[in-house]
Amino acid sequence: MAKKKENKLVARLIKATWIAFVSFILVVILVIVSVRINLFNLFGDLPSYQSMENPEAENDLASLLISADGVQLGKYYRYNRNQVTFDELSPELVNTLLSTEDIRFYEHSGIDLKGLVRAMVGKLTFSFRGGGSTITMQLSENLFRTETAHEGLLYKVDFLRPFIVKIKEWIISIQLEKSFTKEEIMAMYFNTIFFGHNAYGINTAAETFFNKPPDSLNYQESALLIGMLNAPTRYSPILHPDNALKKRTEILYNLYKYDFISKEMFDSLKTLPLGIDYKAQDHITGLAPYFRSVITPQLMYWAKKNGYDLWESGLRIYTTIDSRLQRYAEEAVTKHMSFLQELFDEHWKGQNPWRDEKGREIKDFLKKAIKKTDHYKKLVAKYGKDSDSVDIVLNTPYKMKVFSWKGEIDTLMSPMDSLKYFKRFLQAGFMAMDPRTGQIKAWVGGINFKYFKYDHVKQGRRQPGSTFKPFVYLAAIDQGYSPCYMVEDAPVTFSVPGQTPPTYTPQNYNRKFTGEKMTLRQGMARSKNAITAFVMKELTNPATVVRYARELGVESPLDPVPSLCLGTSDVSVYELVGAYSSFVNKGVYTKPYFITRIEDKYGNIIQEFPPRTKEVLSEETAYLMLYMLMGSTTEQGGTALGLSPEVRIDNEIGAKTGTTQNGSDGWFIGLTKDIAAGVWVGGDDRSIHFRTTALGQGARMAMPIWDYFMQSVYADTVLGFEKGPFPRPIRPLPVEIDCEKYQNPELAEMDSVDVNKAVKKLDQEEIW
Repeated sequence: MAKKKENKLVARLIKATWIAFVSFILVVILVIVSVRINLFNLFGDLPSYQSMENPEAENDLASLLISADGVQLGKYYRYNRNQVTFDELSPELVNTLLSTEDIRFYEHSGIDLKGLVRAMVGKLTFSFRGGGSTITMQLSENLFRTETAHEGLLYKVDFLRPFIVKIKEWIISIQLEKSFTKEEIMAMYFNTIFFGHNAYGINTAAETFFNKPPDSLNYQESALLIGMLNAPTRYSPILHPDNALKKRTEILYNLYKYDFISKEMFDSLKTLPLGIDYKAQDHITGLAPYFRSVITPQLMYWAKKNGYDLWESGLRIYTTIDSRLQRYAEEAVTKHMSFLQELFDEHWKGQNPWRDEKGREIKDFLKKAIKKTDHYKKLVAKYGKDSDSVDIVLNTPYKMKVFSWKGEIDTLMSPMDSLKYFKRFLQAGFMAMDPRTGQIKAWVGGINFKYFKYDHVKQGRRQPGSTFKPFVYLAAIDQGYSPCYMVEDAPVTFSVPGQTPPTYTPQNYNRKFTGEKMTLRQGMARSKNAITAFVMKELTNPATVVRYARELGVESPLDPVPSLCLGTSDVSVYELVGAYSSFVNKGVYTKPYFITRIEDKYGNIIQEFPPRTKEVLSEETAYLMLYMLMGSTTEQGGTALGLSPEVRIDNEIGAKTGTTQNGSDGWFIGLTKDIAAGVWVGGDDRSIHFRTTALGQGARMAMPIWDYFMQSVYADTVLGFEKGPFPRPIRPLPVEIDCEKYQNPELAEMDSVDVNKAVKKLDQEEIW
């Protein structure tokens, strides 16, 4: 009897257990279905099957800016992420992730029941025994933000929220496992995880911390990166290296624990240093930051117009910039400007360099300058224009970093002191291009983009001084004048009705006229203002010069007045280099450009950007202008004779220096058969300059940058640039450029022997 009762009790228990089990299963199924359909909006929506098959976050990719020689110049991103495929992951990296996050990854279908039970027991017993989330479940959170996105009504119940989140992750994980292979899931996981320091995804993380691709990561590097996943700040090797080292050892032990490495290897690896090769990923660092800042608005406009998001679409933007030439350009600017700044500081030692036309210090210069800053405008908006608080804040010192040519300086300065400090720095703009294709090869818009954002290549416009003179001579040459045409170095006066005085007489830079007769080529080579003024007056209308400048791509406003011959209207480095390039390109103007093509994230070409050209000059006129410009490096008194022998000897160089009044702007444009490049140097404010022309002239301020750049270019044999002559026109020149024959036409009829005899006879008769 007792046995029958016992059997009935057992049967009831079994029945009750089955009922409880089936009920539990039914409840689980009911809950899962309820979550899937978001019953009464209790749980929040799940992503659609379509979005799970094409995860949205996978499209959230940085767009890459790539140089002509295949080097990444920079990125445009909201989250600094670039995709990799499974084949681009090192086996060591894959093993490290498996041993740490999901050792049964290849055995489950998105949910690891054993790991889940272990995690639940750990929670119930208040003893952590490892998490229950698989790599696939973590991916579902990374992709679809199950913790925060699409919250339902029950999310407000704290103890229910984690269960709802997990159920959502189960559902998404199962769907992901159906839609993708294990290798694809692992690659997506690596593409979506955050490592701190603005590094999203393993590709960016490997580049940021080790300056290498993810397929080259070894075990100790992989362990360091995987150790950062759960707490990127706490285990940052940059911020907390001791924590990172301990965590790396823990991850390496997991590798030993699961037989990926031997005990001997574990003992060896854990003693190694972190081996960090840190390279911060941001919009400021890297090559050509000024170039990137200038083209960004254009790229944003293009992307919007064509239905892309520059910051998320993973575009590949191929530029004309050559990373090697860009590096040489940046080095040249740094080398010369650091020296020039030291000279400038010594020149103004103990004095402020902001001066009026008479050399007197400008009163209230800093007070006026501070009012143009965003900081001042924000303070006025906060406190009011006449509030004492504005002055108090502006004159209160606080900790800051400031730029110096010897490195950043940690200091204590007020905003007014900071403004005074930064205003003393001279700036520079440099651009180099291929004169035959129009492709820009190097672009340096200033001395340091982090501290001086303003671009002096395309955004900045300043008076070009004598670098504008070739447009005047061009108009004359194109109308039949020979480079050998003789002109006297004497005053030239223009009538300017309506002005006081009603006449204008340009002065030479030293305010002296020698009365010497010289050729147009010699006049331009020596940069004689009187000779240029003579040519301008011969043209009768300054608008003629404006027309030629316009045809050669100068779009800045130009005043058609006599003083234009001396470069009084502001232009940009970008415009001048593009214009001068036409002389090398046989009279064809090619608008300087910097993007060749744009591809989507799959490598499909979306758009190509061909050069825009127009024939402006005859080939003969273009060469005559090159011949004129070569006078600067060959004629006695030429302003570019100071170029180094490494660049000038055995080479044809067309060049022009430029210096504006008081030395506010120093210019140099240089042409070779392969490269056209231009330099501007000066203060951000025109009132900041050297006190003497000797120091402030273009040959001293700007020409050395071009020289240093070309020295590096010629020294790099891999680039393939060689010295040599400019190509000659196929047809005969319309005018004589042999000045002996030009001055004595009868010599043109003689052979070379007769010419030499005649010249000797003329010399004896002192005709020259």
